[in-house]
Amino acid sequence: MKRLQQLSYFDFTMIVVGLVIGMGIFRTASISARGAGDPTVFFSAWVAGGLIALCGALTFAEIGSRYPVTGGYYKIFSYAYHPSIAFSITCIVLITNAGAISGVALIGAEYITRVLFDHPASDATRTAIAISAIVLFYGINLLGLKASAKTQNVLMIIKIAMIILLIIPLFIPSLHHAPQPTAPELAAIPSSAPTIAPSSALTTVSPPDSWISRFGQALVAVSFAYTGYSQTINFGNEVERPARTIPRSIFTGIIIIIGLYTLVNLSYFKILGFEDLKQQNEVARVVASRLMGPTGGNVFSGFLFLSVLAYVNVMLLSNPRAMYAMSEDKVLPAIFSKKIKGKEVMVVSLTVFAAICIITLLFARTFDRILSFTIFLDSLGMATAAGAIFLLRRRTRNLDNTGIYSMKGYPLQPIVFMAAYLFVAFSVFRQSPRTAGIGTLIFFAFLAIYWITRIFRPRPAS
Repeated sequence: MKRLQQLSYFDFTMIVVGLVIGMGIFRTASISARGAGDPTVFFSAWVAGGLIALCGALTFAEIGSRYPVTGGYYKIFSYAYHPSIAFSITCIVLITNAGAISGVALIGAEYITRVLFDHPASDATRTAIAISAIVLFYGINLLGLKASAKTQNVLMIIKIAMIILLIIPLFIPSLHHAPQPTAPELAAIPSSAPTIAPSSALTTVSPPDSWISRFGQALVAVSFAYTGYSQTINFGNEVERPARTIPRSIFTGIIIIIGLYTLVNLSYFKILGFEDLKQQNEVARVVASRLMGPTGGNVFSGFLFLSVLAYVNVMLLSNPRAMYAMSEDKVLPAIFSKKIKGKEVMVVSLTVFAAICIITLLFARTFDRILSFTIFLDSLGMATAAGAIFLLRRRTRNLDNTGIYSMKGYPLQPIVFMAAYLFVAFSVFRQSPRTAGIGTLIFFAFLAIYWITRIFRPRPAS
């Protein structure tokens, strides 16, 4: 008999898209462009990011199909490796996800304050708006899984409509950026011709780093835009026919995302030109303003805030399930497994995670700083999570040929995915050794916490 609180194929596909499309495509394009230094490296990084995401999506689709349990991210680490590794990685993932929510909520607050106020808003005002968004969707998630999923569907439709709006200028040549004359073309202009002021395109010197180094820097930002879909395995048996629905939803969602991202970046490039793209943090608002004028740009900023809310909602929906799973394994206190009867709401886990988000938000500074820290830890976690497929395949051979999803071309996909994310982690380490060092220390600190709590945990009476 069908459970009342299970997610359909459409629900779960929208969750996949919502987990991945946060603020990344509205902000990281400029960061990626600055790291790339030239359009060839820029677009190479985005194409590679899509292929890597597809390899990861297929890998996690099989992981979810072979081990469909609530709180799958923790459960799989525990089953494939060891509970101590599962605890450490899951805690890191929770922290980085809370940081991602904080950064995204702050950026959304920056956009909406342009609509609400005639003057630049203070940091306190933006922080208050971001906290309000988290509190609002904390309340919606308390209403139950289906209520949250339906809200997610509406917000994702709005977000996809906004992305399509950003793509429209790509097909309007009159809005395209006029290329600046090259140095040889300037030299050929007669001296009597009017003087043309040198543009930033002529004065900007390409970064001295090698192609592979600039590719790595660009891929760091691209990875943030594509991350998130691995969280789908946290829903496990809360999905209708998980062995069939999980892989179909992940695959469909990633294909939608790759198509949208490619077209949006082409639009940014065509409308602004590469040099302006590198300088514009609020690139989506600028492109929308070119299409609809300043008023249209402000309206777009308002809807962009709604897209932020979609990301906040789906992350609040997903992450408490990992805490619930740790509670089931007695790694966290039993109270974390408490649910609201009939609504599938992990009320304590949800409350604690929302509190972590708010605390992180109060200490968060800029999106750029959050980016490096989040991506380094996520890269190690994603590579480790994907590696679980090798162990799962051996331990669940009895499921072969029983209708579960199995990758064609295995083991190419997980190998490509793991190598790519280790490369991203190395790129972050190269740019910011201190950030990478702090992340590594945090991992070992959680590992120590696990073993210390095990030592001092009361033993059951014999």
